[in-house]
Amino acid sequence: MGSPSSNEDVELTWLNVALAFGFITFNVIFSYVFDLGVGVSLLVAATRCVVQLAIVGTLLQKVFETDSPWAVAGIAFLLNFMGTFEIVVNKSKKRHQNMFPSVLFSLLASTIPISIIGVRFAMSITKFWEPSQYIPVVGMLCGSTINGVVVSITYILKEMQENRDRVEMYLAFGASRTEACKPILVDALRIALTPTINQMSVLGIISIPGMMTGAILGGSSVERAAKLQMIIMFFLSASTALASICSAWYAISVVVDSDHRIRQDKIYSKSLYDFPFSLSSWGLSTIVGLWHRMRNAIRRTMRSVYKTWVGGFGKKDDRARSGSGAREERAGLLERGLSYEESPPLG
Repeated sequence: MGSPSSNEDVELTWLNVALAFGFITFNVIFSYVFDLGVGVSLLVAATRCVVQLAIVGTLLQKVFETDSPWAVAGIAFLLNFMGTFEIVVNKSKKRHQNMFPSVLFSLLASTIPISIIGVRFAMSITKFWEPSQYIPVVGMLCGSTINGVVVSITYILKEMQENRDRVEMYLAFGASRTEACKPILVDALRIALTPTINQMSVLGIISIPGMMTGAILGGSSVERAAKLQMIIMFFLSASTALASICSAWYAISVVVDSDHRIRQDKIYSKSLYDFPFSLSSWGLSTIVGLWHRMRNAIRRTMRSVYKTWVGGFGKKDDRARSGSGAREERAGLLERGLSYEESPPLG
């Protein structure tokens, strides 16, 4: 006999999404009240979330219906490609020469083998390319790996620019570039892996993670959902470590050349279009330009809506401040001996 409280067949509509969007509105108000300056960023990020997930939901539904391993492979590559795009274009404040192909290789070399081996053996799924099983795993691996790659590369490039004296001293005393850069590499990888370690340490005691929650909401038993979450977390840890090692090692090989010289001219903090290695050779310069223009247009629209929406609050505050100022000015006039009629009227 089924439980009367079962919600397995509840259909979620865009109205439900709009109601949940109200929490973002609360964050925007919170940002305005405390002058955090992140209201527009929150609206842009929320809009991106809605658009991207809507597109992904439509696309994945088609892939699930086809049940083709080639379609699954295409989606896996697309996820890694877009993850690389996000790292190089949006996340990294510092970049190095040939960063895009190196990061793309690092992501593919970590997420694809670990997802195939893990789904086939750790999750005991014979048909590992099953879309409903494989694609979510690859997506989670890409999302977790992005953070580790960004942190490791950013740390290495920053240290090479700000603390190059220590590396130059090691090189001057005859150390190879591997020996001279090892302390920086170790620190970068330690920092990149710290969030994953912290996340694993609190699972089950402090937090119930998203994968386990989704499995429970999907009808799986709590025990199976817990085991599945353990497996996924081990996947994430391995993928983050492997991608961070590959990308960080390549970054060091670029910044310190084969002649053991530090090449700061290969580190860039400026616009992506000024790179000696232009993305035009990959056919991406047009896409990057369109993306930046679209993102700026969304930000301008959100900023105007935000200012219009919170403008009423600002006018009320101005009226309150002007009224308070008038009262203070009247009190000062009375203290100086002026009559009540001579004092300026309240606004």
